[in-house]
Amino acid sequence: MPVELGIVGLPNVGKSTLFNALTKANALVASYPFTTIEPNVGIVPVPDERLENIAAIVQPEKVVPSTLRVVDIAGLVKGASKGEGLGNQFLGHIRNVDAIAMVVRAFHNLDIPHVTTELDPMMDVETVRLELILADLATIERGQEKTKSGAKGRPADYEAELAALNSLHQQLNKGQAARALGLSPSEAKLARALNLLTAKPLLYVANVAEENLPKGSPLIEPLRRLAEAEGTEVVVICAQCEAELTEWPVEDAMAYLQELGLQKTGLDRFIKAGYHLLNLITFFTTTGGKEVRAWPIARGTTVREAAGRIHSDMQRGFIRAEVVAYDDLLRTGSTTTAREKGRVHTEGKDYVVQDGDVIHIRFNV
Repeated sequence: MPVELGIVGLPNVGKSTLFNALTKANALVASYPFTTIEPNVGIVPVPDERLENIAAIVQPEKVVPSTLRVVDIAGLVKGASKGEGLGNQFLGHIRNVDAIAMVVRAFHNLDIPHVTTELDPMMDVETVRLELILADLATIERGQEKTKSGAKGRPADYEAELAALNSLHQQLNKGQAARALGLSPSEAKLARALNLLTAKPLLYVANVAEENLPKGSPLIEPLRRLAEAEGTEVVVICAQCEAELTEWPVEDAMAYLQELGLQKTGLDRFIKAGYHLLNLITFFTTTGGKEVRAWPIARGTTVREAAGRIHSDMQRGFIRAEVVAYDDLLRTGSTTTAREKGRVHTEGKDYVVQDGDVIHIRFNV
């Protein structure tokens, strides 16, 4: 199954506006809670100048970028873990994604009411975090009851699992997310099996007013400190501005962004941050010079598994892979020259694909 990045947050923080800007999918956006009930799903291209440079060398008929699958999930509210605001349904949607982009509001707009009386991004974060922790505690408690029931007849078989559940419960009960706990191998395995919400990788998106670009307002400084402590990232973006700029000619939009002090769109920065959060890398193929394509795969994927990403026949009939690193291809200017200079290497099925590899698969049909 494809990996997914879920956009979450309180109502009216700009999630659907960001999603629309990303996908131009025209998801419904309005200034009242629960506009989004069923999650919207979009496939967005991943900006990568390496793809453009390879295409400049190969001159193909078609260029296909890597993609990121993004899910716009309805707003959570306080009490969601107890069913408030259709909370159970929305929490279930979060459980289905692989990583979380938490959008927090850092802009004032009297026409768009906020769910709290005070505009405080950290209060937004704590509300969402608490609901996710409470939902995870409920999941663990159900697991404890099930394990205790199984342990009645064979206590020794369930001793380690019950100990791990009890440890997880104690730690989450202190208000810490599972991803920050430094879990033991058994606890980490259990967290994955339980699909804990707070174990999912997370980044923050600070949705600011246009006048606060590029660095953001003082409101988000505590959020930056939190992200640094957690070893994650804050992407500063003005979702409304980005949505409007998608309707502009590209040259005009980039010129306007430069006036704001930005070299890249907020969307590009968000997509790349999400791609990194999902632990994805990119390899490239040049199909007979007709097509140059970027492929997303998980870091640590073998070349035989990567072949299956292209076509199942390639994985089944895999013989070998001819690989040239992107930097070597760029330096030599062509695959032919790279081969002459000994920069193309032949790899077997267990070779682990590196980010930027340009790969040609040899296989039996």
